[in-house]
Amino acid sequence: MSVQEQTREKTKIKIREPRHYRVIMHNDDFTSMEFVVNILMEVFHKDALEAERLMLLVHQSGRAAVGSYPYDIAVTKTAAAAKRAKEEGFPFRMTVEEA
Repeated sequence: MSVQEQTREKTKIKIREPRHYRVIMHNDDFTSMEFVVNILMEVFHKDALEAERLMLLVHQSGRAAVGSYPYDIAVTKTAAAAKRAKEEGFPFRMTVEEA
């Protein structure tokens, strides 16, 4: 046996997927449906049909998950939507919860 064969070690590296968090939109009586659809399309990159479907789900159910992302991305998207809602004067609310 050579010296190189004697010192060879095997290391296992376990790479885990990052935990995902759901972004939840909450219904209110003041935020317009058009604003919600725009947020879904521009911030969450949903197509028009999916954005409309999610908006109606939020409207009818009171809340709905609109996406699942790693924590940093979920928080960033939520903050971007909240900033735009504040600029428009809407009390739009979103939360992030572990999936």
